Amino acid sequence: MSQSRLFTPILVGGCLILLINFTLRASFGVFQIPVADTFGWPRAEFSLAIAIQNLAWGFGQPLFGALAERWGDRWAIILGAALYSLGLLMTAVATTPEAMQLWEIAVGFGIAGTGFGVVLAVIGRASSDENRSLALGIATAAGSAGQVVGAPLAQGLLAFLPWQQVFMVFAVLILAVLLFLPMLGNTRPAPQHELEESMGAVLRRAFTDPSYLMIFAGFFSCGYQLGFITAHFPAMITEMCGPIAPDGGLAALGITTTSALGAVAISLIGLANIAGSILSGWLGKKYTRKYLLAGIYTLRTVISAWFILTPITPATVVVFSLSMGALWLATVPLTSGLVAHIYGLRYMGTLYGFVFLSHQIGSFLGVWLGGRLYDVYGDYTMVWWVGVGVGAFSALIHLPVREAPSRSLAATPA
Repeated sequence: MSQSRLFTPILVGGCLILLINFTLRASFGVFQIPVADTFGWPRAEFSLAIAIQNLAWGFGQPLFGALAERWGDRWAIILGAALYSLGLLMTAVATTPEAMQLWEIAVGFGIAGTGFGVVLAVIGRASSDENRSLALGIATAAGSAGQVVGAPLAQGLLAFLPWQQVFMVFAVLILAVLLFLPMLGNTRPAPQHELEESMGAVLRRAFTDPSYLMIFAGFFSCGYQLGFITAHFPAMITEMCGPIAPDGGLAALGITTTSALGAVAISLIGLANIAGSILSGWLGKKYTRKYLLAGIYTLRTVISAWFILTPITPATVVVFSLSMGALWLATVPLTSGLVAHIYGLRYMGTLYGFVFLSHQIGSFLGVWLGGRLYDVYGDYTMVWWVGVGVGAFSALIHLPVREAPSRSLAATPA
């Protein structure tokens, strides 16, 4: 197989796995109000379940990355799909907050096993140096395509089924990722000089490198913003957005309620991010990744501040969704590509997995604080401003990163 080819069975298969993963993952915010209404729970209870899911996803990512690098990518994905399905089934039958929160741990580990950490490492190793950044961007865009489908799919199913049965349908759908495992084949091995170091040695070198620690810290705000918006934006729009004009463009498209607009907003974010992720991957081939990341976080900060300072109307929701969507997962191909560029491909899954743990700690706080501060203040304004602040932090902390291969790689010819 020519290494100059961009679209390979491995890239296509990986994209399909991520598409299914994120179709389900992006829908959880739609269930905030139905779950709370069923049991009479405060908003914080289901928010904590989703927050725990995000945290388990983060802790699971380096574990599944190491599992894939030790036993093979397919076994990691099979285990991830099984845990994802089991967690969804048990969440559907949970009747207490504690039970639901417990089983969301399994869902989080399942997302890790079928998500970016494992799949991007497969695609990264199988891509040529010339195409790697763009291939990672395309794979990230596939996750965004799942986000386009996920929230409206859940909203549509909820019109006919109780939320418990929707979770059961999703438990079956996630098993479809197993159909695409044969497409992954055998990925290209890392260059021989990368095999000379053990995983422990590479991890020790990374965690004593200020650049790796800055990348780790910088990914926190991405997780905070994405976790909060995915889990709470549909409910936020339902409750805080002005009315939809009956003679306006949205009504003509069949969007007549703010709850429907909330689901569509998540889809618009995913739709815009398909283009944003691919553009990010393409730009990563040509420009310094750390400056691109700083620019993305700066734009997120400005857009988020504008949105909360402006009266929330259907028009501002659409503008914000498209603007934030263009930047949504644009950080992923740049961050994963930066890790691969500095530390090589051999342990990319594990190294990116630890960076992603920071992302998911941010997601945990974004989701949990969203529910907790909502219960305290009655709206989402305070937690939104926290997101603006951490976004500005990430814009700054990427600037000192040393974007060059680490000494051990640079000292040894490929």
